[in-house]
Amino acid sequence: MSMSKLTIALGPGFEAGVDVDYVIETMRGHNLGRVIEKGFALKNTGVPGLIAGKSGERVIHSPESGVIKNIKQIGDIVKADDIIATVNNFNIRASIDGLLRGLIRDGYEVFKGMKIADIDPRLDEYENCFTISDKAKSIAGGVLEAMFMHGF
Repeated sequence: MSMSKLTIALGPGFEAGVDVDYVIETMRGHNLGRVIEKGFALKNTGVPGLIAGKSGERVIHSPESGVIKNIKQIGDIVKADDIIATVNNFNIRASIDGLLRGLIRDGYEVFKGMKIADIDPRLDEYENCFTISDKAKSIAGGVLEAMFMHGF
């Protein structure tokens, strides 16, 4: 905690009051965005939120380490098995039909197992590709609350 006047961590892996001043809860639910002054955030379940009946299958992880080369862009409509990117010439394919809502920046160094893309099965949610989500707003609100609590 001596690395700065204020340290704030997002999500699990840090203990408020020991590793950092505050931890912000990142798990969806009643406590999303809550400022934790002592203790830990909930553990990561590794299960993405359910959207239109799809959960884990809408998130794509890198099959190996290397540099990502994007073929598709955020906002593109994809079909299952479309090539959306490559890592070391290994084709990364869309897992489901939908809207490519998230994609790691082209040319970025990725590691095996890293989340690199997110497909939204709802084709009518195009604007969600370019706006801030309710989850992100809640977490940001928690960060601001922690800053105010600390006297900033």
